[in-house]
Amino acid sequence: MYPPERHTVIVTTARAAGRVEVAALAADLDVTPETVRRDLTALERMGLLRRVHGGAVPVERAGHEPAVSQREQVLSAEKERIAKAALDELPDGGSVLIDAGTTTVRLAEMLPADRELIVVTHALPVASALAALPRVTLHLVGGTVRPRTLAAVGGWAERALADVRVDVAFLGTNALSVEHGLSTPDLAEATVKRALVTAARRTVVLTDHTKVGRTELAAVAPLSAVDAVVTDSGLAPELAEEIETAGPRVVRA
Repeated sequence: MYPPERHTVIVTTARAAGRVEVAALAADLDVTPETVRRDLTALERMGLLRRVHGGAVPVERAGHEPAVSQREQVLSAEKERIAKAALDELPDGGSVLIDAGTTTVRLAEMLPADRELIVVTHALPVASALAALPRVTLHLVGGTVRPRTLAAVGGWAERALADVRVDVAFLGTNALSVEHGLSTPDLAEATVKRALVTAARRTVVLTDHTKVGRTELAAVAPLSAVDAVVTDSGLAPELAEEIETAGPRVVRA
């Protein structure tokens, strides 16, 4: 396969999956990892990809935040496994915060119907999934609803969360890196996410492997503020080790 053909395959794969890994590309294209790295460097110079640790992400994904409806079907099986594994992080009783996000909605849908829980959320899809559960006491935080995430943000939400103290916060994220921690494209949403972390005794992040190694515009929290990261088996073991060195325990579902 000639370089232009490889480049087309690499960019197409990156746009479909959100990220490409050097080792996987080398195996799929039957070339050496060094060849793949040269291809990624060339594509970065063309402005098509951005290099991250172990691979690359498409440039149009950096800073771009798809709507909830677009994200629901992406990596659906991985999100199911992540949400199921995150159930082990639930307290036996007590209270939790559930952030906005397609994976956190999956968690809400899987909450055991027979468990007494207090749930606080600023996300409309999460509230919708939990409203009918008789043993869940649901508190919905108000604010300005962002169409991209269907989550309430702004001063109203921040003031409400300032009065909350829960056992566990289940947080979604657009990006996670060892250097820059958790980040998201929107400044208002980042402020609310920080309030979720502050309000919780423990913070558990739910994220698929394509978000790891990325950094977005608005910083949320360093990894030292996170207790556990629940992700999928697509995360390379060496990346999991780097994350654990920075603080949180990593669960690969």
